[in-house]
Amino acid sequence: MFIRPYRPDDLDSVIDVFLRAIRETASKDYTPAQIDAWAHADRDVWSIRRANRPTWVAEIGGVVAGFSDLEADGHIDMMFVHPEFGGRGVATALIEAVEAHARASGLTGLHSEVSITARPFFERMGFVVIERETVHRHGQSLDRFRMAKSLG
Repeated sequence: MFIRPYRPDDLDSVIDVFLRAIRETASKDYTPAQIDAWAHADRDVWSIRRANRPTWVAEIGGVVAGFSDLEADGHIDMMFVHPEFGGRGVATALIEAVEAHARASGLTGLHSEVSITARPFFERMGFVVIERETVHRHGQSLDRFRMAKSLG
């Protein structure tokens, strides 16, 4: 596995990882209607977001296996792993890259809104639930968790 900075030519691959992770991995915790409401990606918005914040890509055998990002305030907006690469340490390697960058940038903590599916992973990585919340997407309500981790 190789963790590297995102490149603009990764856009379609990271969108594919995002959509497949939702449609395949998260489908065990959300209804088909919720999955349909969640699984949307605007290429233009994604391109801007990837260019405006550090994003890391995990590659296995030259294939994008996952990605994560970090906003300047310590917010992890995205952390997704391709379903074919689940259980291989991809998310752990990505969160380690995020944490290393956060520490080097002087951040004292990380926070994110994570799915029901992702909660156990984030807990294993030392994040704690701040609160459960419900968001609304395309007519559907989806439960998720606000989580945080101190880097102190």
